[in-house]
Amino acid sequence: MPKEVVPEAARRRRKPTKQGVVLSERLIVETAMRLLEQPSREGLTVRRLGAALGADPSSLYRYFRGSDDLTLAIADALIGRAMHGRRSTGDWRTDLRDLGVRIYTAYLAHPQAAVLTASRVSGRAHEIAADEAILGVLRSAGLPAPEAVRIYHAFIDQTLAFAALDAAGLALPHAARAADEAVWQATYARLPAETHPHIAATAPLLVARMNNSAYPAALEMLLDSAEATLARTRETPHAAEPGAGANGTREERT
Repeated sequence: MPKEVVPEAARRRRKPTKQGVVLSERLIVETAMRLLEQPSREGLTVRRLGAALGADPSSLYRYFRGSDDLTLAIADALIGRAMHGRRSTGDWRTDLRDLGVRIYTAYLAHPQAAVLTASRVSGRAHEIAADEAILGVLRSAGLPAPEAVRIYHAFIDQTLAFAALDAAGLALPHAARAADEAVWQATYARLPAETHPHIAATAPLLVARMNNSAYPAALEMLLDSAEATLARTRETPHAAEPGAGANGTREERT
């Protein structure tokens, strides 16, 4: 038999820590995210986290089964920050763009946490709410389920992949990041047309673009593709889901 999940209220430490705070899942996650962004050779350890909270490290296991469980909680917290305050406009393209930018921006605000969690699937409340919102935008636009899922898959993987890639760059030591950025001007811009005609012809454009994220451009490409798919769907109404209304939701049978 699986162990019964104990509600947080029953797990909460009754006495304040040495720093005068009462432990909670939210406090532990927020402290862990703060520690991740601080330079340390130790990384995020239970001992280091306990010290930051002024609590015995063993007390953290009342809230999380282990470090991986904490990692999943951090992943869900990032999505929660992305979704906080979101409002739908009713325009699918505007709403989908907003969701992508929100998720990408939330991850980049915490580069080390992003690198740690972007590839994970937590199955927790905020992640589920975000997935429901994305699929809702696509289906409300009129896309049948197979197309909605196909575009959702590309959309969320693209967003998290760019978040992980760009966060990894931000997480580099400053000197390493500056050296990487200088390569476009110091190396690519100086390649001769005789040996590298295509790079030489586009060198000024490469220098101007390549140190910026390609996510905004990639997002617009995905939105263009989704719009083209939606147009094809509208031209062939038989491709819509059986029983689906104009907004993509299933109609009640009478």
